[in-house]
Amino acid sequence: MVSISKVRGLLYWLGKALGDVHAVKSGKVGKRIARRAAGKATGRLLRKLIK
Repeated sequence: MVSISKVRGLLYWLGKALGDVHAVKSGKVGKRIARRAAGKATGRLLRKLIK
C-alpha cells in the first residue's frame, strides 16, 4: 500500500518538473532559477529567525 505522503511527494516533484519544462519552453529559465534561489534563501533566513 502506498502512503499519502509518498503520493504527495510525487505530485510535488511532478509539479516542479512541469514548471521547469514550461520555463524552458517559454525561455524564462534564468528567472525561475533566481526565484528558486531567493525562495531557498528566504526559507533559511526565516528558519534561523524562528529557532
